[in-house]
Amino acid sequence: MRTIVRVLLVVLAIACGAALLPPAAIGAPSADIDDVTAREIDDLVALRAAAGAVSKGESIEIVSANFLGTPYGADMLVGSATQPEQLVVDFRRVDCFTYLDYVEALTRSTDREQFVANLIATRYRNGQVDFLQRRHFFSDWSPDLATDITASLSPAAVPVAKQLNAKADGGTILPGLPVVDRTITYIPSAAVDQAVIGQLRTGDYIGAYADLPGLDVTHVGIFVMTPSGPMFRNASSLAENSAVVDSPFADYVQSTPGIVVYRPQ
Repeated sequence: MRTIVRVLLVVLAIACGAALLPPAAIGAPSADIDDVTAREIDDLVALRAAAGAVSKGESIEIVSANFLGTPYGADMLVGSATQPEQLVVDFRRVDCFTYLDYVEALTRSTDREQFVANLIATRYRNGQVDFLQRRHFFSDWSPDLATDITASLSPAAVPVAKQLNAKADGGTILPGLPVVDRTITYIPSAAVDQAVIGQLRTGDYIGAYADLPGLDVTHVGIFVMTPSGPMFRNASSLAENSAVVDSPFADYVQSTPGIVVYRPQ
């Protein structure tokens, strides 16, 4: 399981079709894309186009399935408060958050140039490839990219006041980033029953709630209903996986303190 938020460097490591994200991303810097990734982008935008007028969830399922088996790579992004941010586009390896970035951007794109623009708009605020503008936390996706529906799924949902990026000792997880006061609502794993699962849709983005200071979630993935039952599709760092896999959803949830659910727009 990738320790995420792109924040856990040491401590723990939308509408169907080809709609564009905010125009600020258009005309942003081009990416240095390897040949393997370039071919896969072209293939996946073509696959998405061939699917026609499917729902957003179906689009996410189609695109995300093509990453199954892709090797896991930790801390894929490059940049810090002291190191210039690079626009990383690499389908040869993914961590759990870059996986979601790529899937979300692909569902909105019809060609490679549009994909790059949508990736920038997904990964960064205001279309600026900059460490300070990067969406470091899962909760940075709401409300611009997805809607937090966690509280509506269960009366057992718990709101928790968090100071994101703040360590218990008073330091910061990511130097150079401010501490952000934010309320994170999650459903405890014991309360994620069939009534909750029955309300989830293929394509919902799932975060594993973090009961640690400074973090909102420790891992993210995608809820997918399959012929074998509900699955958690994720870039897993577990030794037995080390790749994008489908994990039985109920089993995965029980290994976490709880879940945060975002519905794509």
